[in-house]
Amino acid sequence: MNKNSRKYYCPVDYAFQRIGGKYKGRILWYLKDGILRYGELKRIVEGITPKMLTQTLKELEADELISRKVYLEVPPKVEYNLTVTGQELIPFINQMRIWGEKQMSLN
Repeated sequence: MNKNSRKYYCPVDYAFQRIGGKYKGRILWYLKDGILRYGELKRIVEGITPKMLTQTLKELEADELISRKVYLEVPPKVEYNLTVTGQELIPFINQMRIWGEKQMSLN
């Protein structure tokens, strides 16, 4: 979802619209260590369909959280990387990861 395409009611709503959903947080987390290609993301993001991966990557790119670099070669090579704005989210995603681990250990 493009960050300018709707009205937000508070900063929390704004943030969750940009990183919420089933896959966005995981994709951002996997990109924290550097560049990944489409095929690598498809392998490590369990349960995602190619269509959903493509859609999610487009949304993250539109929200300027990731960048996409296309190499003009055959077969096509596309790489994804966090932008500075995306990198700013990693400490918060890590805190959510820590919380999730704690909650999962209680169950």
